[in-house]
Amino acid sequence: MSIEFATLQPTSDPIAANSFDKDEFDQAVMSTYGRYQIALERGAGSRVWDTEGREYLDFVAGIATCTLGHAHPAMVEAVTRQIQKLHHVSNLYYIPEQGELAKWLVRNSCGDRVFFCNSGAEANEAAIKLARKYGHTVLDIEHPIILTAHSSFHGRTLATVTATAQPKYQKNFSPLVPGFHYVPYNDINAVEEAISELDEGDYGVAAILIEPLQGEGGVRPGDVTYFQKLRKICDETGILLIFDEVQVGMARSGRMWGYEHLGVEPDIFTSAKGLGGGIPIGAMISKKFCDIFQPGEHASTFGGNPFACGVALSVCQTIEKENILANVEARGKQLRAGLQQIAAKYPHVVSDVRGWGLINGLELQADIQLTAADVVKIAIDNGLLLVPAGLKVIRFVPPLIITEQEVATALEAVENAIIASTAVG
Repeated sequence: MSIEFATLQPTSDPIAANSFDKDEFDQAVMSTYGRYQIALERGAGSRVWDTEGREYLDFVAGIATCTLGHAHPAMVEAVTRQIQKLHHVSNLYYIPEQGELAKWLVRNSCGDRVFFCNSGAEANEAAIKLARKYGHTVLDIEHPIILTAHSSFHGRTLATVTATAQPKYQKNFSPLVPGFHYVPYNDINAVEEAISELDEGDYGVAAILIEPLQGEGGVRPGDVTYFQKLRKICDETGILLIFDEVQVGMARSGRMWGYEHLGVEPDIFTSAKGLGGGIPIGAMISKKFCDIFQPGEHASTFGGNPFACGVALSVCQTIEKENILANVEARGKQLRAGLQQIAAKYPHVVSDVRGWGLINGLELQADIQLTAADVVKIAIDNGLLLVPAGLKVIRFVPPLIITEQEVATALEAVENAIIASTAVG
């Protein structure tokens, strides 16, 4: 794959490279992130540069978001064209770009209808609201309950952080939103028991919200048999099956959607992150039978605006035109093979390698002090950006345009980081 990227020029912006001050930043910006001590200012392809001119190979991609990397010509053209044409109008009017993007999503998925918003959390919020209405109006449940999985991640809003069955994200935010129940991931017996136990009086399970592959939960792929049994249970009971495809969807898994790895179709699924290639946009896609929202019941001021939809459509079209899926499959196999070689070479350090396409995790041994964050910090010093997925899993989510040579370079840097980390430990 050969792509011409925008030529990198010295910045002439008001925020000049030599004017950036981390202390001033920390004084003005809330401390909602534990930030690494680099400030990124520009990028091209799968590489980024910080304000001091250092170059990094980007295997974070905005956490599985920069589908086409940085400064991809298709996105540059789409951004320029759309901002000169129309960037925002209300959803009180028809928006042609929104319609075209919705048609692309429907044509390239199992869904029939699309609701647009701004993020993955908002897309999951929409799915939660739709499931609750469905529970009340179709299943006749007075108190509908949604099942989610331990170690899941569905967002940071109050409802989605409640759906996220990880106590570390919920601490100090009680009272949480009622109507959620947690079960172990890939455990069908636990699902069956929960449905039976919760079906009492005015209560009942209306939906199961689950990731085809758990990203933040340690890059854990779903079990095919488990998901097929979930689909059967939902077909027999009328319970909605909802997939959170925010991180694994939009070609990242080597297929357009994660559910394609599992041999089942959800009733509803959500998308964000890679959908806009870095431009904020989210979507909830549903089958026709559960499209029961009426005007005024759910909305988003910015959701589906011409700018976000126009750029997202260019990302979708580029995935098709440049055969990005084939690259994801090939580079994913190369990456996993290389990580497995590292695991075999350092079995006292690495316990597992797993993933689909270009979302992969390298898990460290539980009985050593070394953490994923330790390896990530040393990798940064050596010019490679990585991100943890929990305490012991290093996540690899590069742009989907990553090249064979760049994967080889990253693998070498990972091995060096592991050697250096264990030496320090």
